[in-house]
Amino acid sequence: MEASAPTFASLLQDFFCQRLVAERNASSRTIASYRDSFRLLLRFAATRLGKSPTSLSVSDLGASLVVDFLRHLETDRGNCARSRNARLAAIRSFMRYVSYRDPVSLQFGQHVLAIPMKRFDRPLLGYLSSEEVEAILAAPDRSTWSGRRDHAMFVTLYNTGARVSELAALTVGDLTLDRGRCARINGKGRKERVVPLWKTTVAALKKWLPEVSSGQDTAAFPNRRGLRLSRSGIEKRLQGAVQKACQQCPWLRNRTISPHTFRHTTAMHLLQSGVDITVIAMWLGHESPATTHMYVEADLAMKERALAMLQEVPSRPCRYKASDRLLAFLDGL
Repeated sequence: MEASAPTFASLLQDFFCQRLVAERNASSRTIASYRDSFRLLLRFAATRLGKSPTSLSVSDLGASLVVDFLRHLETDRGNCARSRNARLAAIRSFMRYVSYRDPVSLQFGQHVLAIPMKRFDRPLLGYLSSEEVEAILAAPDRSTWSGRRDHAMFVTLYNTGARVSELAALTVGDLTLDRGRCARINGKGRKERVVPLWKTTVAALKKWLPEVSSGQDTAAFPNRRGLRLSRSGIEKRLQGAVQKACQQCPWLRNRTISPHTFRHTTAMHLLQSGVDITVIAMWLGHESPATTHMYVEADLAMKERALAMLQEVPSRPCRYKASDRLLAFLDGL
């Protein structure tokens, strides 16, 4: 007796439990991202087709519906191309798994896999000057518990160039403040890296850490309940510090500053201090120095120094004369 074809619901459950968790050992961040992508997709499909998510089939999630879903993300939900591409990456990964598990669905999977990622503009990186960084670091009121935490947190953020999720995940045990001063960061893609800590960072952390539990797994920068600050919580605290820093640097009011701006700032300041680009790549946890090259492109001062080293080619001004009446006509258009 032939085995019945797997249902869409069982395929999706096996994709998360078997493919992502058991076989690939995907990180919790990857699983959460894929989960959110399918939550959105299933709700969209249920509304569009009038079916419950459990009763959907693989054929219901054809290329036309997926394209409509991606358009919905951009037009109705206001997602940028990066977010749209991240959702598509999750769907494509699932469809590759479906093609392997259920050859009958291969045709539908191939059509979805043919949907291209969307290209998007890459604006120049925004980063802060040393004066702006100092104003933001000095903004928290260190006479309060939250102010002392925020100061130590922002100093650590600037020192390490950590992603906001990496900063939120830092524990007391990840910080070594005596011999071999460093922070151990569990980064993107399960890559762990060790970043040296500056003396000013160590001093700020030594003042702050006695105010939290000494357990090695305790969040280094907790909220009032002793739990880890969320990403949105860190962003909110930073926005408050930026608003206060505007008293010293009024032009910051017109800037969009996020924790990732500090990451760019760390990289740019290291680059401007003469640190090799491969070291900066390791500092930030980039898989390839090619990713770090964008900071070289954004450093106008470096370009100006390179230009100053070049000698201008002498040339005499000349006026072009067309050798033909037809060419002259075209040149005059």
